[in-house]
Amino acid sequence: MTGDVQQAKQPVSKALAGPYGHPFHPILVTVPIGAWVAGLVFDIASRIIGDPAFLTQGSVWLIAIGVIGALLAAMIGFLDLLAIPTGTRAFRTGLLHMSLNLLVVGAYIGNFFWRNATYGQPGPVAVGPLALSAVSLAALGVSGYLGGKLAYRYGVRVAEETAQAEGYRSVRTPPVRGRTGHAH
Repeated sequence: MTGDVQQAKQPVSKALAGPYGHPFHPILVTVPIGAWVAGLVFDIASRIIGDPAFLTQGSVWLIAIGVIGALLAAMIGFLDLLAIPTGTRAFRTGLLHMSLNLLVVGAYIGNFFWRNATYGQPGPVAVGPLALSAVSLAALGVSGYLGGKLAYRYGVRVAEETAQAEGYRSVRTPPVRGRTGHAH
């Protein structure tokens, strides 16, 4: 294993980024993804049901929760990016992943303020903010694909194969054989 690959598997800070083989970034990204997916569902539902006020308000809250979660995930993800040697395909992929995520967060921040400018008006979520959520979520999907490429193809912050192999060793104890040679 080369030094570059070994470097990308180790955390810059175990306390902040997570220990070897168990990074915190993939855990944290579930918060904004879940919040923003639920927010889009609320947006669509607000256009279907008769009294959408609670869905419209809920969607704004979900956007805010997603932004806060994304900023936390971004800080930890940045630490993981620092572990990747510069000038590599993995580093370029990491930069693109980070850039797309920052654009998505910026779009959701803009969406939050756009919705708050019209807050209190009755009715479903307007088409513009709904469309911005859908486009932002699609961009997040592309970024998630790149994040998966970093982990599953390039092995960034993933344990070495020799460490992974221990999960495939049998935990069964061999049968005890008596004097006759038969298993008990």
